[in-house]
Amino acid sequence: MDDMKLLVSISSYLLLFISVSSLAFAEAGKYLIYVGTNTVRGGKGIYVFRYEAATGQFEDLGLAAETPSPAFLAISPNHKFLYAVNEIDEYQGQSSGIVSAFTVDGKTGKLTLLNQVASKGASPCHISLDHTGKFVLVANYTGGNLSVLPVGEDGRLGEASDFVQHQGHGPNHDRQEKSHPHWIGVSADNRFALNADLGLDKVFVYRFDASQGKLTPNDPRFAKLPPGAGPRHLAFHPNGKVAYVIDELNSTITTFSFDAKAGKLKQLQAVPTLPKDFSGESTTAEVAVHPSGKFLYGSNRGHDSLAVFTIDPAKGILTFVEHVSVKGKTPRNFEIDPPGNRLLVANQGTDNIVEFAIDSTTGKLTPTGTELKVPAPVCIKFLAID
Repeated sequence: MDDMKLLVSISSYLLLFISVSSLAFAEAGKYLIYVGTNTVRGGKGIYVFRYEAATGQFEDLGLAAETPSPAFLAISPNHKFLYAVNEIDEYQGQSSGIVSAFTVDGKTGKLTLLNQVASKGASPCHISLDHTGKFVLVANYTGGNLSVLPVGEDGRLGEASDFVQHQGHGPNHDRQEKSHPHWIGVSADNRFALNADLGLDKVFVYRFDASQGKLTPNDPRFAKLPPGAGPRHLAFHPNGKVAYVIDELNSTITTFSFDAKAGKLKQLQAVPTLPKDFSGESTTAEVAVHPSGKFLYGSNRGHDSLAVFTIDPAKGILTFVEHVSVKGKTPRNFEIDPPGNRLLVANQGTDNIVEFAIDSTTGKLTPTGTELKVPAPVCIKFLAID
């Protein structure tokens, strides 16, 4: 074997070794699992569990931080800080919720409050960070607006660097009497911020200035959903080229292609999340794509199930696989563990989190028998501690 062939062979072996080692590390990873809640039925705030991916074992570490209705959580890219939106309607005399910043103790799981600032709108229901970790983005449901908050080197939050108020309404007089932003997050390249507005049947696209924390309307400014759809949450495919929007009011998932250069969404497909013969009341909540990019999951509240789909690797469109009972009521949020082996469902109505094993070939879900008790769980987030 000549030197060049030997070099290529050694390089290939090293790449294989690194890939296998990385997979083994992920499989053996240890995590903290933080649970945001509504503080009802004895709930006090954010709860935490220790989790070992290799064994699937959980350890209940109890209350991580006492704070009112920390409905949704976000973890900084460096894993040092956790941020929560406190879903309340009034703060310091103004119509606003709260955004709370905490430091994370990786050993105990405890959270220490750094500071709190106004979310700039009532009932903040979703929070995320940009990929630099320098800005927090918030969707204020009742306020009908969005805010961007700067993050300091010490993890503390500053006052809003930008604020956008939406106007208008949808055809559903009970649920769409005004704008109701329900999700906000950035694209893979951090150039765009997208917002699902349940009240306006639109997914807004903003150009995001990651140096100043500013939002500027894109052209086109939004993608329109069918009247009364009620877009709630959005999940990107790992390839960044496809986005999936779960529509709360008409129980569908809408597939969009995403032009990463122009920030443009184009509808490709819409599929129901409920069985054809279901006649009861139900709304959707969460949508997530498996880390492999092969499967998609959506939750139904009322039918109390997860809808499972496969994803076409070329087109990104969905094919239905199955409905699975969540073993509880009102599945608000769910999270797939980082290795992609298990899925945890937060059943807000029955105060439990139920674990499912994921079939890596089909995407199908099987209950493992593990159930965690948490009062009114709303949001689940994994934080790697290895």
